[in-house]
Amino acid sequence: MANNIEVKDLLDAGVHFGHLTRRWDPNMAPYIYMERNGIHIINLYKTAAKINEAGEALKKIAASGRKILFVATKKQAKEIVAEKAAKANQPYITERWPGGMLTNFVTIRKAVKKMAAIDRMKKDGTFNTLSKKERLQVDRLRAKLEKNLGSISDMTRLPGALFVVDITREHIAVKEAQKLNIPIFAMVDTNSDPRQVQYVIPANDDASKSIDKVMTYVSDAIIEGLNERKTSKEAPKTAAKDSVEEKPATTEAPAPATTEAPAPATTEVAAPVVAEEAPAVTEAAKKEEE
Repeated sequence: MANNIEVKDLLDAGVHFGHLTRRWDPNMAPYIYMERNGIHIINLYKTAAKINEAGEALKKIAASGRKILFVATKKQAKEIVAEKAAKANQPYITERWPGGMLTNFVTIRKAVKKMAAIDRMKKDGTFNTLSKKERLQVDRLRAKLEKNLGSISDMTRLPGALFVVDITREHIAVKEAQKLNIPIFAMVDTNSDPRQVQYVIPANDDASKSIDKVMTYVSDAIIEGLNERKTSKEAPKTAAKDSVEEKPATTEAPAPATTEAPAPATTEVAAPVVAEEAPAVTEAAKKEEE
């Protein structure tokens, strides 16, 4: 993956633009290259290294079968994150973060099940037996649940990691993940505190081009991990199939050697010896008697 990250591409996407110098967080100092026209410039070599590091970690999580939950509710990130997360088959939150999404996951799952129950009602015809007013209420509830929780309907357990765009805006999500020791990956701008995140990607989190560029690298790493998982699952099946096909050849080979070989040797050699010795003994006995 490291070979795919070009500093020039990051530069063209405007990943290096930070916030105004007066709005900076001093903890971001290691990732800042310089100041220009009152704006901090992010060191893109460090960004490329951090994307690579985060990508490797995300690939391992995806290969283990755990989900990565993407969080981005800011206007310029919504569509990009939804598209890239869907492409990598991962859940995402692009509307308001539902409080307790992680810390009160059981309740969130109940809401998702409610949505599924409404869908079943529509399929089996129960929905049509309701009054017009009740149908309208159910439809509104379904639309609300779909908007807030539609993208996480397949998430049956807590995610293996969280990927956040703008940790200052998504501070509630970050706090919940910290409470449950869920690793956090994030695009961190110069106005945010990187100490809250395990995997920091120093980058411009306000420009859609910058978000798109970083999200492309991230989603590709996850897809790579999913493909690895798929091939590792298929390998034992093919190995088992091959061993089943080889078994008949091993069982048939030794059979003739063990059953037929010893039989003629013992019966044919022993019989004449006994037959010839018997008369010799009787003749000697007769002579002694005489």
